[in-house]
Amino acid sequence: MQVSLVMSTRGRFDEVLQFIHALEHLDCRDFELIIVDQNADTRLQEACSALRVDFPLRLVRSPLATGLSRGRNMGIALAQGDVLCFPDDDCVYPPSLITDVLARFEETGADIVCGRAAAPDGRSINGRFETSAQRVDRANVFTTQIEWVVFFKRRVFDALDGYDEDIGVGAATPWQSCEGPDLTIRAIDAGFSVYYDPALFAHHPELDTRNPDNAMRAKGRRYARGMGHVIRKHDYGLLYLAKYLVR
Repeated sequence: MQVSLVMSTRGRFDEVLQFIHALEHLDCRDFELIIVDQNADTRLQEACSALRVDFPLRLVRSPLATGLSRGRNMGIALAQGDVLCFPDDDCVYPPSLITDVLARFEETGADIVCGRAAAPDGRSINGRFETSAQRVDRANVFTTQIEWVVFFKRRVFDALDGYDEDIGVGAATPWQSCEGPDLTIRAIDAGFSVYYDPALFAHHPELDTRNPDNAMRAKGRRYARGMGHVIRKHDYGLLYLAKYLVR
């Protein structure tokens, strides 16, 4: 199965090139990378044009239509793969990740396969994740995935309307996170099967949530609003909400 990696990016340059170079070491070679470039300048476009990589790389400029979810939807429309994923513009995929994900699709028959965020030493970061492999349902959806380590069969997007462009970083609303869980919940409600395995992980800079500076506190508020919005949108009820409010 061909895999389409769709990256929506704004405000980053070196990190995107680092991600591209890491892809050259993937075990799986049947993939394409689509970059939706929302930067005002053309530095990234020029750098990508000069690269010589052994996989399909397509960059699309979108400086006026911004927002993470909007960029991903634009990339979905261009993707050719049977499986789609949406790497962050500052993450790194380990060499075996896609091979392992495709194996998990075959083993489980799932429509969506999820993993976790990890530091180089393998410990979980930037969220709370279940420690055992399991099916994903509405109850555990927030502890079994992070947006950039979720892989979707193409048929999920054929049935749904893609990402909600009112949710996610850069959206023109206060709801600056949880566009991924929102999509997964809609898929679950539509009857699709979702599987999580903590053995599947990718790397990302670790957020300092124990000693946050002002910028981290502001980010936390924006992300919390997004999660609260998704909980309300999908009618989880007060008991489920109370668990997170107490935490």
